[in-house]
Amino acid sequence: MAFAVIAHYLCDPANEATVRAALLKMREHTLTEPGNLGYEVHAEVNRPGAFVLYERYADRAGFDAHSGADYFDELIVGTVRPLLTERSVTFADVL
Repeated sequence: MAFAVIAHYLCDPANEATVRAALLKMREHTLTEPGNLGYEVHAEVNRPGAFVLYERYADRAGFDAHSGADYFDELIVGTVRPLLTERSVTFADVL
């Protein structure tokens, strides 16, 4: 069963360019993963520093492989998360 991740990230507008660049670089890597079915990065309209990610994987194992990648540690854990003021993540089975 396909597996989805919906993440809402908020950073200070002063850090928006750094977060945006890291998320777009993450998208490049993620789209090459065998278990990935899609990785979309959105910037919220009229809310500086707010992003929404929608990710789809073939299954939970595909997501687990994604979150275990070196570039995940570098770009998400090391770059994005320290700059966030708010973060929420929803995991869902695709029906």
